[in-house]
Amino acid sequence: MCLFFQRPKSKISASRRLFLKINLLKKATSMLVNEKEEKQRERENTLSERVPPLKLSGLSVQDLQALCKDLHQKIDVVDEERYDISAKVTKNEKEITDLNIKITELRGKMKRPALKRVKISADAMLGALLGSKVKESVDFKANLKTHKKEEEKKEEVTDWRKNVEAMTGMEGRKKLFNA
Repeated sequence: MCLFFQRPKSKISASRRLFLKINLLKKATSMLVNEKEEKQRERENTLSERVPPLKLSGLSVQDLQALCKDLHQKIDVVDEERYDISAKVTKNEKEITDLNIKITELRGKMKRPALKRVKISADAMLGALLGSKVKESVDFKANLKTHKKEEEKKEEVTDWRKNVEAMTGMEGRKKLFNA
């Protein structure tokens, strides 16, 4: 049984594939150009609707000043709206990143870094945990309880026959009772 499968050879020749690729690229470039032109036309139309052309000829100085003040007020309103919208966008982006982090935590696919073993002395560990409060050095090994093994009572190895003879009769029972 073969585990590796070969891709079936395409039925399109290399020259035909190249011809199709060139045609696709030409069509895509023409569509991009048309899209840019359409966006430019839409932009000009919306600007002409929202901002009518200014008629400055024949206006007095006071009328021009009033027009400038009106334009400044409109600019301020637009800037406030732009600032509010940008604040909302940044808030939403932050929420999205927080939710993405929560999703990855829930899935459990966080990559945990490989921890390295660090040699640290007991004094340094206490200093890190307690800060500069403890200035004395602590010797943990000195505080450990010592446990000495009691020497096991070794019975002398003797001939078992002598031991049996000594335990027979009343004398043996008397020895067991005394022990």
